[in-house]
Amino acid sequence: MPLYTTDALILRTYKLGESDRIVVFLTRDRGKKRGVAKNARQSRRRFGGALEPLTCGRVGYLERERRDLVRLDYVEPMRSPMTVIDGESLGYVEYFAELIDEWAQEADPNETLFRLGASMVDAMAARVPIDPLARYFEYWLLRLQGIYEPDPRLSDHARGFLERARSSSPFALGDSPVPAGALRELEAAHRALITMHLEKDLKSVRVLRDMFSEGRRS
Repeated sequence: MPLYTTDALILRTYKLGESDRIVVFLTRDRGKKRGVAKNARQSRRRFGGALEPLTCGRVGYLERERRDLVRLDYVEPMRSPMTVIDGESLGYVEYFAELIDEWAQEADPNETLFRLGASMVDAMAARVPIDPLARYFEYWLLRLQGIYEPDPRLSDHARGFLERARSSSPFALGDSPVPAGALRELEAAHRALITMHLEKDLKSVRVLRDMFSEGRRS
């Protein structure tokens, strides 16, 4: 049973029994994996905060043929948005992670998707404004899946943002402010496409909606 080591993004975790966790992670070179982190719920010494969503790190895992779950041996975190983000951005960590999880295929290498996710971690750490960053992420995720369809009703400001997103890195998003109305247009258009192709609403979208509703009432 060989030990594989690779760069990976942690996407989500689930409770397993009284002491373990199932960890879903996207590797750079071997696609999405699901593994068991033994005793992750009882002791933080082995994994610590390395299992938080969108933690980017070096993982080691053991894999047997014809087994759905690998055994996660260790995670060496290199960077995590959870250490630098504010409360407003917290919901977007779950949102990005859930979208990657929905589109990543089991054991199907997709380095481009991995690099997109890792760039979101770096951009959040660099304090790139979260609203345009989310629209950038949605745009590129839909393009990578080959299902991006520009809404002909988008305003000139919204179209201008997409033109810049197509040819620039996420770190440049703060250089050209975008009107809030244009970002709302893109949010609605992108999420309509996402919902249509996934055929369901995302849990993280409901969390974001509730979070911002609370913010407006406070």
